Amino acid sequence: METSTIIALALYFILMLAIGVFAWKRSTADSEGYLLGSRNLHPAVAALSAGASDMSGWLLLGLPGALYVSGLVEAWIGIGLFVGALVNWIVVAPRLRRQTVEYGNALTIPEFLANRFPDKAVLLRVISAVIIVLFFAVYSAASLVAGGKLFDTIFLSGQILGMSPYLAGVLITALVVLAYTAIGGFLAVSLTDFVQGLIMVVALVLMPLVVLYGQGGGGISQMRDTLAAVDPGFLSLFSGLTFIGFLSAVTWGLGYFGQPHIIVRFMAVREGGIPMARNIGMTWMAVALIGAIGIGLAGRAYVERNPAVALEDPETIFILLADLLFHPFVTGFLLAALLAAVMSTISSQLLVASSSLTEDFYRLFLNRNATETQAVRVGRISTVIVAVAAIVIASDSDSGVLSLVSNAWAGFGAAFGPLIVLALTWNRMTGAGAVAGLVTGAAVVIVWIFSGLGEATGIYEIIPGFVAAWLAIWGVSRMTRPAPQTRLVQ
Repeated sequence: METSTIIALALYFILMLAIGVFAWKRSTADSEGYLLGSRNLHPAVAALSAGASDMSGWLLLGLPGALYVSGLVEAWIGIGLFVGALVNWIVVAPRLRRQTVEYGNALTIPEFLANRFPDKAVLLRVISAVIIVLFFAVYSAASLVAGGKLFDTIFLSGQILGMSPYLAGVLITALVVLAYTAIGGFLAVSLTDFVQGLIMVVALVLMPLVVLYGQGGGGISQMRDTLAAVDPGFLSLFSGLTFIGFLSAVTWGLGYFGQPHIIVRFMAVREGGIPMARNIGMTWMAVALIGAIGIGLAGRAYVERNPAVALEDPETIFILLADLLFHPFVTGFLLAALLAAVMSTISSQLLVASSSLTEDFYRLFLNRNATETQAVRVGRISTVIVAVAAIVIASDSDSGVLSLVSNAWAGFGAAFGPLIVLALTWNRMTGAGAVAGLVTGAAVVIVWIFSGLGEATGIYEIIPGFVAAWLAIWGVSRMTRPAPQTRLVQ
């Protein structure tokens, strides 16, 4: 690797750590500061933080890789996600921001559910915490896999620190994220996400333009001709699309309602800031998705026109183009964008998982009278524990980014999605219904994955999980009586 590329990456790592130290001095004195940034995030920071923590390495690796292999038909995933995110900002965001304050100033999603359904408070907090830690270990591992693939691609031979480039990439990525997350808490995560979101969107706009219109690019018309020679339907949204395939792609959008690391941003944005955050966030997402789609399609055309270019893993097309087409320092910037996508998601997930271990386990069972200092300390320790679990899962270099993300996304979407939407909008919902939905959604997704039903039917596991959880909440709530509720603000 060129020295200037290494310098660019080093500067990026230093910037992330500096933001962590800044946040440590600003907002880690108590739990509300450490876990929610004192509920005072600027709308722009909240918007880009939600977007960057959402998209992860999937945006720069998984989605372009899928389009590289199968063509524009894979864009339905992005379309479904965009619609789901928009509905999430409209339906969930304002209600969650208001009701988490009204119901006991809840700092975590499990705590909000417990306050909303006091008759099942302990059960909801425990089950929610278990699901969050379990699926976030897998989800964080997916992002670490992306970091490992980055190092494995740019360091083609030899070892780094006495280990393979892949494993070194996993460990270095995890350690840097762990450092600024544990030190600076939610504010550090949100501020780094904001910077990372800006880096990502610049890279996503820059790369497809250079591939299309740089030396030998030929523009959109030449790309269209090249891809048509590969497959006449390569640029069709409907080529080879079945109803089940369409449904499985667009229903990725259902997952947004139940992603704790995303919706926690709604809880932290300053009062009255949701509309502005929504507009900024959706604009960022539209540009980012179009850029990712462009990288997959333009990248396939570039490789087809240059037979000497070898690409073993389609999910590394972004890395390959960054290395071949740009000055080494710009390559470092582009690789930093990939790391930004990876690290923004890991940091958010680690913080949410550690907050559940702290607030919904440690304070609930081990030390009800814990001081704020003790709670913050336990939160940092919990962050390390979840990070270690993610590193172990990600140590398998054959892991696919998109497959790991899809499993965790479905697990959260089915377990928490119907639960959050109905808890915020349906007063007749009961604590027993909440427990039933939470357990049913997670169980159906797990069974669907490990029984092979997903492969056999082609149906994405979020569909049966989401539907089953919704029906379980509705049915059990109709058969039980809601407990009295108390809000701090009526």
